Amino acid sequence: MSIGFRICDRPRTVRADIIEAFRALPVANVGDCMSRMFAGGAALQPIHQRSVTVAGPALTVRTRPGDNLMVHYALDIAEPGDIIVVDAGGDLTTAILGEIMISLAMRRKLEAIVIHGAIRDAEEIRKMGFPLYATGVTHRGPYKDGPGEINTPICLGGMSIMPGDLVLGDGDGVLAVPLDEAESVLAAARRKQEAEMVELEHIAQGTVDRRWVVDTLRAKGCEFSAHG
Repeated sequence: MSIGFRICDRPRTVRADIIEAFRALPVANVGDCMSRMFAGGAALQPIHQRSVTVAGPALTVRTRPGDNLMVHYALDIAEPGDIIVVDAGGDLTTAILGEIMISLAMRRKLEAIVIHGAIRDAEEIRKMGFPLYATGVTHRGPYKDGPGEINTPICLGGMSIMPGDLVLGDGDGVLAVPLDEAESVLAAARRKQEAEMVELEHIAQGTVDRRWVVDTLRAKGCEFSAHG
């Protein structure tokens, strides 16, 4: 099998019940429970207008910048609910996909597409409402020559993604949760969410305890004025 030009099987994917459980959680809270060390990068922005949280297994694509041959094949083999995640090198000079390919994605009932690169037909795609994340927009269309890979490890903005990993997205951006860590991260994120709900209730009631701010400053050696 030729490295750089190959299509691999996806041996396993995150379970459906885990996917649905994560859908109710903000991406920021999940990221906090992963030590704030993982993110797709601030450049990955939602192109779609609707405020939605997406969750699904990754179908990974690595493609030569400006070429979408492998992305086309990924659309043909993707299963309903999949999130196609494309490492296009972050290149912004040439679009990887546009309205036609998003129409195909919707027909195949995909959950979302993430492009570490540019797209086009942005206004039409916004009207379609399909969840799409990208790093830029340009009118210049793609080539269809290859090479590329499907279902191999990729990296977006320093975040590694394996085929079948859980991919999450909302208005704050994109996050990948390793398949083998998904259950433990889910439990931690639920606890985080519950704690935040309690804190918001205390704020609303005027009973929130903010002593931790001064305590932290003092513990770190901050100097206060005589009136501080």
